[in-house]
Order: sequence, then C-alpha cells, then structure tokens
Amino acid sequence: MHDKQDHIFSAFDRDLEAIQAQIMKMGGLVEDAILDGARSLEDRDEELAEKVRKGDSAIDALEEAINEEAARVIALRAPTAVDLRVVLSVMKISANLERIGDYAKNMAKRTGVLVQMPPINGAHAALRRMAREVQLMLKDALDAYIQRDAELARDVIERDEDVDQMYNALFREFLTFMMEDPRNITACMHLHFIAKNTERMGDHVTSIAEQTVYLVTGELPEDIRPKADATSQDATGPQGQ
Repeated sequence: MHDKQDHIFSAFDRDLEAIQAQIMKMGGLVEDAILDGARSLEDRDEELAEKVRKGDSAIDALEEAINEEAARVIALRAPTAVDLRVVLSVMKISANLERIGDYAKNMAKRTGVLVQMPPINGAHAALRRMAREVQLMLKDALDAYIQRDAELARDVIERDEDVDQMYNALFREFLTFMMEDPRNITACMHLHFIAKNTERMGDHVTSIAEQTVYLVTGELPEDIRPKADATSQDATGPQGQ
C-alpha cells in the first residue's frame, strides 16, 4: 500500500510539473504581449500591434489546455486538500494571465487608431514605463509562485501601489491635455483606456502573487490594501490618501 501511495504522489508531482511548465510558458507569452503592446504604441508600429493581437489566441489556448489538464489531475489523482489547493491555484493563475493577455491585446488594438492622430507629448513613453513595471511585477510573481517564495510575492503586491500612482498621474495629465485643447480629447480618451487597462493588469498580477502567499501560508494576505485609484472615487476626490 505504501508503495502505491508513493507512486500516486510521484505521478501527481509529474502532472503538476507539466502544468506549471505550461503556466511559465503562458506567463512568458503574456510578458512579451505587455512589452510589445506598449512598444507598438510608443513606436507607432502597427505591424507589432498586429502581432500582439494575433498572439492572444495562443495565450487563450494555453489557458484552456491548463484547465483541462488540471481537471484531469483532480479526477484521476484525487489529490489531498493541500495538493488540491495547488491545482486550484494553477487554474486561478492561468485565468489571471489570460485576462492580462486580453488587456495587452486591447492596448494593441488602440495603437491602430492612435497612429492616425498627432501624438500626445510624453504620454506614450510614460505608458511604456508603466507597462514595463507591470511586466517586471509579473516576472517576479511567477518566480515567487514556482519558488513558493511568499516574501517575493508580498513585495509584488506592495509594488502595485506604484502602478496605481503612475496611473493616477497619467489620468490627471490627460485631463489637463483635454482641457488645454479639445482636439486632444479623442487621443487622450484612447490613451486613458490604455492606462486603465495597464493598471488592471497590475491588479491581476497582484492576484497571482496573492495565490502564492495563500499556497505558502494557507492564508490570503491580511492587509489587502484599498485601491489607490483616484478615478474610482466620487467627485469630492480621493479620501484618506
């Protein structure tokens, strides 16, 4: 019986390693999509934007494959409570990665529209910096997951505040541009959507990091902080900031 148990555990571990390899592959594609989406915007490169849009189907296909494999493992291996938590975390992480990929695709879609308009001074470079920060957070979140490093995961969660502050600064900048010259309104609206999508990417990266903290400690991070997003609050402005 003991040997059989060992055999089941090692088979589960092999299955899990295969799924985690797919997660890392998916994460790599998503990281590329974030950076390429932002670069296509800054360089006004429609070809690169098209590559990002087309590449999203590969990300979606990986999420589907991961979910199918995770469901198969649950049905076949009947994992213990701890192991089940690991498999479910994989499914949650792949769902977050898929959403980030969607946001990168949306960013690339707007590039084609923005190329037809005069550039807004400094906005594209600022958006690229913000996207780069999110990509670095994602890289660390995935490393933290694979290494089961709760400390690194908590660091990623804290860094999301920087992304929120970048977003708030850009939002105020776009409002100023729109008030200064109504001809800027359409471009600034598109740029604002891109900034908001990038900020949302940061939220999904944070969710991935929270999964790691949960896996390692058995608890979600206690101090899930309120969103520092001035635009989500009422007209009286941000409270308690």
